[in-house]
Amino acid sequence: MHAKDSNPPDGGYGWVVVVSAFMVMGLTAAVLKTFGLFFVEIQQHFDELASTTSWITSVTIAIFHLGAPVASSLCVRYSHRAVVITGGLLAFSGMALGFLGLSMIWMYATTGFLQGLGISFSWTPAISIVSHYFSKKRALANAIASAGECAFAFTFGPFFQWLISQYGWKGALLIIGGIQLNICVCGLLMRPLASSCLLETSHSEAETPSGNGVSRTDKDDKSPITQKTFNWMLVRQTEFVLYAIFGILAAMSFFVPPLFLVPLSYSLGIDESWTASLLSILAMVDFAGRLLCGWYANLHITKPVHLLTMTITLISTSLMLLPLASDYLSLAIFTGFYGFFFGTTVAVHITVLADVVGMPDFDSALGLFMLIRSTGGFVGPPLAGLIVDMAGDYRAGFYMAGATLVLSAGFLVSLDQLQQRKGRGIQTNTKPEKPTLPYPSLHLLKLQ
Repeated sequence: MHAKDSNPPDGGYGWVVVVSAFMVMGLTAAVLKTFGLFFVEIQQHFDELASTTSWITSVTIAIFHLGAPVASSLCVRYSHRAVVITGGLLAFSGMALGFLGLSMIWMYATTGFLQGLGISFSWTPAISIVSHYFSKKRALANAIASAGECAFAFTFGPFFQWLISQYGWKGALLIIGGIQLNICVCGLLMRPLASSCLLETSHSEAETPSGNGVSRTDKDDKSPITQKTFNWMLVRQTEFVLYAIFGILAAMSFFVPPLFLVPLSYSLGIDESWTASLLSILAMVDFAGRLLCGWYANLHITKPVHLLTMTITLISTSLMLLPLASDYLSLAIFTGFYGFFFGTTVAVHITVLADVVGMPDFDSALGLFMLIRSTGGFVGPPLAGLIVDMAGDYRAGFYMAGATLVLSAGFLVSLDQLQQRKGRGIQTNTKPEKPTLPYPSLHLLKLQ
C-alpha cells in the first residue's frame, strides 16, 4: 500500500463533511446551551421547584456524556453516517414527545434522556469523522466544525424566545425537533472513508523498518481493518490517562464561569440589559477564538499540545483577573478574554487527542475521553458553589476555576515531556548501525 493512499484526503469532499459537522454542532450543542429559555415556562406549567425542573438539563448533559462511548463503539462497528442519522432521529423524538408535556417524569425521559442520547449520537461521530478526513489541516477543520456551536447559539437565543412567544413552549419544542431532523441530512453527507484512508501515516514512518523486517506502516495499515471493536485498553496507556486527567480538571473549570457570570454582574450593580450583553460577547469572542486558533494551528508553527498548554494558561490568567472587575466595562473586557481563549482551547483539544492516541484508536479514545471528562463537569459547579457559599462572594468561584486550570496545565506539560522522551527513545533504537562480520578472523581472510 502506498503512503499516499493511506493518508486522509485533507480537503476535497472533506470540506463537505466539515460543513455538515458545523451544522450538527449547531443543532445539538447550541440547542443544549440555549435550552434554559424553556426553564421558567416548564417550571410554571408543572408548578415545580427550580431544583426539580433543572433535572431536565442535568439528565440531558449526563446522557450526552455517558452515551459517547456507546456512540464511538457504534461508529467502529458500523459507520459514522449511520450513527449521526440515528442521533438525529432520537433528538427529534425527544423534542416531539416532549411536546405532549404529560408530566415532569415524562420531560425527564423525552427532552432529557432521548434528547441527550440524540445529541451524543450526533455530536460524537460528527467530531470524529472530521479528524478522519483531515491530517495536516485537522486543527483548522475541527475549529470550523466546532464553531457551529457558537454561531447557532448566538442566533438560537432570540429565535427560541420568539418561538415560545408565538407558539408556547410546547409548540416551540415541536418546531425545534423538526429543525433537528436536518441532522439526518447532515449525516447522509458524511460519506464513509475507505478503510485504508482511516489511518494517517507519514513519509518517514513509511521508510522506518522494524526489528522483524516489516515496516511500521505495513503493520499500522492493518489497524483499521482488524480493529473492529471498542478499545477499552486505552485506559492503560499513560499518555491517554494524563490527557484524561487534564480533561477532568478542565471540565471542572469550564462550567463555572457561565454559571456565576450573571450573578457576579448583579452583585456589581450592573443593569439586567447590560448583563445579557455579556453572554452575547462571550459567544462572539468564542467564535472568533475557535477560527483564529484553527487557522494558526494549521500553519504548524507550534506543536498542538504546546498551543493547548498556552491557551489553558491564558484562560486561567483571565479567570484570575475577572473578579477584579468593578464595573461593566472591565467585566466585559475580562469576559471577552476568557471567551476568546476558551474558544482557542475548544478548537485544538480534539486535535491533541488524535495526536496522543493515533487515528486507529481515535473513535474509542473520543468516547472514553467524553465519559471520563464528564466527572469534572458534574463535580465542578457544585464544588464552586460550595466555595462561593463558604466565602460569601461569587469571585471565589472564578478563583477556584482558574486554580484548577493551572493544575490541569501541569498534566499537559507532563504529557509533552513523556512524548518527547519516547520520541528520543525511538530515534535511538532506530539509529542504523554499521554491518560487521561476526568474527575478526573472517574479516582478515576476506582482506587477504
